[in-house]
Amino acid sequence: MKKEFVVIGLGRFGSSIVRELIEQGADVMAIDKDTERVDEFATVATQAVAADTTDEAVLKSLGIRNFEHVIVAIGDDIQSSILTTIMLKEIGVRNVTAKAQNNYHEKVLRKIGADKVVHPERDMGRRIAHNMLSNNVLDYLELSEEYSIMELRANARLTGFTLKDLDIRAKYGINIVGIKRGEDINVSPQADYRITDGDILIVIGSDADINRFEKKMLH
Repeated sequence: MKKEFVVIGLGRFGSSIVRELIEQGADVMAIDKDTERVDEFATVATQAVAADTTDEAVLKSLGIRNFEHVIVAIGDDIQSSILTTIMLKEIGVRNVTAKAQNNYHEKVLRKIGADKVVHPERDMGRRIAHNMLSNNVLDYLELSEEYSIMELRANARLTGFTLKDLDIRAKYGINIVGIKRGEDINVSPQADYRITDGDILIVIGSDADINRFEKKMLH
């Protein structure tokens, strides 16, 4: 069974989600009020529809409650984003992911029942800032306000030591969940794994603990 999604709002964020989901083999209904945008996706999405999603009758007529996941990617129109999210939850959509413009918008979306709220601009900004502030941070994924997964490049201070020697979990409260070496990735490396120059450590933990480890061991 193919996974089925609805993406509402075909701006930059919504468009990129539609294309990626289609590329990954999912069925996607793409919806926007702008007919020109919808026409662009006629040959990309499984189905492309011009519709006003703040109208409950329209949502019901499209059979949206039958889809397992709906993404509200409406850009600048916060009112439409909120009304659409309310309607989707009211007609019984199980999984609604909504894009927030700011923290206030996020609070409202959570209050009205959005199952997940994303801040693409803010999160991308944080990733770029992390990458610019440190030569060791290769990638960064925020899990919550306090916890993240980061890819950190091992340096000379770590080279030649095993994970047991370094005892990073006990000293810093973070876990190494994987190590990349060239094209290979070692998931859940053993205590006797010896780090070599250029290894990329995939660590998970609180931002404060990861930063403490990075400052102490990677600078």
